[in-house]
Amino acid sequence: MGDLKIEGTASTPEIICDYQAGSLKMSGDSYPENSFEFFTPVLDWLENFLCNTNTPVTVSLYLLYLNTSSVKALMDIFDMLEECFGKGRAVSVNWYYAAENERIAELAAEFKEDCTFPFNITQLEE
Repeated sequence: MGDLKIEGTASTPEIICDYQAGSLKMSGDSYPENSFEFFTPVLDWLENFLCNTNTPVTVSLYLLYLNTSSVKALMDIFDMLEECFGKGRAVSVNWYYAAENERIAELAAEFKEDCTFPFNITQLEE
């Protein structure tokens, strides 16, 4: 298993999954026409990574907008992380947002409430 890179478009985020580093990074807007189809390779990559390594996992998010089905995909990712964290795995999420994007900051805070693993929300410098 190796890295996964999905180029961003106007309606989909750029996604970079780095196997060696144990990192998953998403940036941009996320309102794909078919979120299930779009996020399936990412969910498969993460599941495979979590099952086949003990490497700590860091998820870094620089998301500007998410539609409802993208929120569901993130919930699936966070559920996988939560399960592994409960078994002693080192996992963390770092969610970055622009000061003018309060809705994303609020969404990140809602997710953080449901997670017991380290979950950092950071406002980006202008």
